Amino acid sequence: MADRTLDELRDLMVASGGVDEEVDLSDDILDTTFTDLSYDSLAVLELAGRIEREWDVVVPDEAAADFQTPRMVLDYVNERAGVN
Repeated sequence: MADRTLDELRDLMVASGGVDEEVDLSDDILDTTFTDLSYDSLAVLELAGRIEREWDVVVPDEAAADFQTPRMVLDYVNERAGVN
C-alpha cells in the first residue's frame, strides 16, 4: 500500500469536524501543532477513529493522545499500514 499523504489526512481532518473554519489547512501544516490548528483532544480522537474506519489502521487512544502534529499522525499510519 502506498503511503498516506497530507492531502488525504486533510480530508479526514475536515470530515472529523475538528478544524475551525478560520484555519487554512491548505498551507504546509505538517509540523503545525494540532493546538495551533484549533484541533482539540476530542477532535484528535475522532480523527483516530476515522483513520481506523477509513484507512484500516488501528490507533489506540494512548497513541492518539501522543499525536501533536499531522506529521506524527502520518508517520504512525504509514509505519503501520497493512499491519493489523
